[in-house]
Amino acid sequence: MTRIAKTIAILAASASLATFGPAGAQQPSDAFNFPDDINFLTEQNPNLRRATARVNGNIITGTDVDHRMALIIASNDTQIPPEEMQRLRLQVLRNLIDETLQVQEAAALEMEVTGEEVNESYTRYAIERMNRSPEEMDEYLRSIGSSGRSLKRQIQGELAWDRLLRRNIAPFVNVSSAEVNELFDRLQASRGSTEYRIGEIYLSANSTNRDAVIANAQQIIDQLRNGGSFIAYARQFSEASSAAVGGDLGWIQLEQLQNPTLEAVARNLEAGQLEGPIEIAGGFSILLMIDRRQVGMADPRDAVLSLKQISLDFPEGIPESEAQLRAQQFEAAIAQINGCGDANAKAEEIGATWIDNDEIIVRTLPEALQPIMLQMNIGQATPAFGALNEGVRVLMLCGRDDPDETSGPTFDQLMTQMENERINRRAQSYLRDLRRDAVIDYN
Repeated sequence: MTRIAKTIAILAASASLATFGPAGAQQPSDAFNFPDDINFLTEQNPNLRRATARVNGNIITGTDVDHRMALIIASNDTQIPPEEMQRLRLQVLRNLIDETLQVQEAAALEMEVTGEEVNESYTRYAIERMNRSPEEMDEYLRSIGSSGRSLKRQIQGELAWDRLLRRNIAPFVNVSSAEVNELFDRLQASRGSTEYRIGEIYLSANSTNRDAVIANAQQIIDQLRNGGSFIAYARQFSEASSAAVGGDLGWIQLEQLQNPTLEAVARNLEAGQLEGPIEIAGGFSILLMIDRRQVGMADPRDAVLSLKQISLDFPEGIPESEAQLRAQQFEAAIAQINGCGDANAKAEEIGATWIDNDEIIVRTLPEALQPIMLQMNIGQATPAFGALNEGVRVLMLCGRDDPDETSGPTFDQLMTQMENERINRRAQSYLRDLRRDAVIDYN
């Protein structure tokens, strides 16, 4: 199954984007001629409805929802609050309905995905992604409250949707060489400018649900700041096409956001910083600055280092005063080492241990160490770091291979990117049509 297909499937599974313009402009909802005051004839809370449905005759049971929920919970790094669990169940039900529609459409067009194809994909996923045999994968899924059947159902939907898009949409999407060359020229002209890698969570809103969407966005932000996974929340709640890849927009220039408000906010964000909810036309955005770099220029953090770690452990229960003295003596001894060739013998003299590693990429180091390592020369060591109740250590730089200059995306890569974007837009419309024609009964 392709990344494109998965992106499209989850994109289309989200609610379609609602938009509204500036004050005084005609809203899409104006066509319905809503009264100013809406009075319901009966009291009902759709959130209290049991999460089961019949889609064109095919039943989605509460167990189906429970098993899919278990997959999501197992992949989340933090505990999901009870109030979000209900919203998540409704999103899962919507996803299951869309999967059912995709499978039904493929079958109606004689493009049905066979059980053998699903089993092959399931086996491949278990072995390549989870490092488990299919039997071990079954057991793991049962242990978290899910099942192999639930994951296979998701795989079936993705395969069916991929097949439909390849036959009914992809052949009719055209990107000209002139369009690609124009984009390529713009990228070349921007060489040396700043490029940003941004994560987004987009929540659509209109005048009637604006306050509820803001509250929902704030709850998501609170969870993220308490250690929640941005990727997990983007996959489940974002209504943008980037939801399938955890909200990751990839490397872009701010102009590609096509929104002055978002551009202004993102320009001032540091790596790792979160901001939102940001009100834009059509709803609200939550932005995460993942990283930034210079377009077409080598990033020094991609340098590969040869490092030697020299460590001195302290005995358990050592008095703090003695630990401080030993740490000072350790630093003084390290200062007398003349390069990595001299390090092992000197380390042995002071009772220290050492470890060598020749394949350390700078960006994989803790952020506090990265700027220090980038300023060091061969044979130099970092300041000592560690804990006085455990021991201290230093990193010595023994070699450095700087990255090559990057030339940016190729013509073919840009062509593929532009084609995928157009397929995404048409896929969203395709699934809206399937939903509109569906007969869905809720229990």
